[in-house]
Amino acid sequence: MLELTENKVAALKRLSDENGIIGALAIDQRGSLKKMIAAGSSSSIGDEGIIRFKELVSEELTPYSTAILLDPEYGLPAAKVRSKDAGLLVAYEKTGYDSKAAGRLPDLLPEWSVKRLKDAGADAVKFLLYYDVDEDEKINEYKHVYMERVGSECVAEDIPFFLEIVSYDTKNDDVKSKEYAKVKPHKVIEAMKEFSKPKYHVDVLKVEVPVDMKFVEGYTEGEIVYSKEEAASFFKEQSEATELPFIFLSAGVSAKLFQETLKFAKESASTFNGVLCGRATWKDGVAPFAENGEQAGRDWLKDTGIRNIAELNAVLKETASSWFAKAN
Repeated sequence: MLELTENKVAALKRLSDENGIIGALAIDQRGSLKKMIAAGSSSSIGDEGIIRFKELVSEELTPYSTAILLDPEYGLPAAKVRSKDAGLLVAYEKTGYDSKAAGRLPDLLPEWSVKRLKDAGADAVKFLLYYDVDEDEKINEYKHVYMERVGSECVAEDIPFFLEIVSYDTKNDDVKSKEYAKVKPHKVIEAMKEFSKPKYHVDVLKVEVPVDMKFVEGYTEGEIVYSKEEAASFFKEQSEATELPFIFLSAGVSAKLFQETLKFAKESASTFNGVLCGRATWKDGVAPFAENGEQAGRDWLKDTGIRNIAELNAVLKETASSWFAKAN
């Protein structure tokens, strides 16, 4: 059972609906979003483009979300135009990782601290960690110590710590491959077990679903890695791996597949507590924004973007569990 201070309970309630379900929108992408905008634009949009797109997403979609996740580098203007009823999570990590160095090591934004993020209006701090439970022991110990430091900062400021874990395999860079699909349940579940330990002071885990749904029987027309029964058992095992509240990230899959995944999770006895959904909601709105300008982007968000969130919210209402049951 998660022990929470009064301030953390209040903050988590600002990030959730009245039933303790987190239906948050993620747009803390930086480098990848810049590339998406640049790819669709005939002229250079620059930093102003990424800032403006985040503002549009925040303006149009936060009235339908319980919270929004933004970065302090380009996202703070978007935080100011969010719905008054939407909570704010702010990312604390540098975007990406050094692909030339071993271990995908974490790095903090040097101009920021948990205190400064809180002063900027954050209800919670999010940190993204790339983690392979089977990585070299020295590399993982470095990551363990790093997360202890971030967790301790959050304790000092009495603010919730959301840890986002993205698994990988040191021996196989292709996370979309059949080979990776076979080891993904082990990678995801063991990482959750590690960072559920009290020493990290994590309040909410933001995690991947434990299987690649594109290899699940009944969800693919291609090769099958998991039968429905096997996939369901991994969702159940994932829930049993932690006593902390946990929410799913969308990992860039389509809105439809993400919704179907949540339904499957519920059927599999998963006790997930919501989502922090990013690209599945807004990624197809980048092209009209980049090609035809602000109004085209806004029109897409007002139509398809809102529909994506409305459909997701309906699914969440039927599938997600309240984090209230996991906290004191």
